Amino acid sequence: MNSIALLFFPLFMALAATSDLLTMKISNRLVLMLVAGFFVLALLINLPLQQFMMHVAAGLVVLVVAFAFFAFGWIGGGDAKLAAATTLWLGFGMTLPYLVYAALLGGALTLGLLLVRRYPLPGILVGVDWIDRLHDRKTGIPYGIALATAGLITYSDTSIFQLLIA
Repeated sequence: MNSIALLFFPLFMALAATSDLLTMKISNRLVLMLVAGFFVLALLINLPLQQFMMHVAAGLVVLVVAFAFFAFGWIGGGDAKLAAATTLWLGFGMTLPYLVYAALLGGALTLGLLLVRRYPLPGILVGVDWIDRLHDRKTGIPYGIALATAGLITYSDTSIFQLLIA
């Protein structure tokens, strides 16, 4: 059971990143599965109530801030929901490192895409839907890739991860 529980979060982070890369969308279903997975796992490992509530509070704080960013048009709605769901898993202790990694990775991703978009695609890549969409200057940045990667980087330092490997 522990190995399945250990892999749940990384699997959904990989799915979120892949979905955002290929479709520029992060489905509500994926985010809800991530949230539900946290609640089920918290019950299964008997996460102490105070710690559980701190995880929920961290997720709610990030949800409010991320939706403010969404309202200003700075990030997509899927990114806002993914950031909150990820923070739910990480808790307050890993929220700041997560957000710093997400900002750095997202900045690098943005700069890289802006650079690549300045040049025409090689002929062999033209006509591949997801590559055309990613290369289009009018398209946003699939920030879910940075959010998911930052979640994966910080996951092993979380109390949930530590409880699962103990």
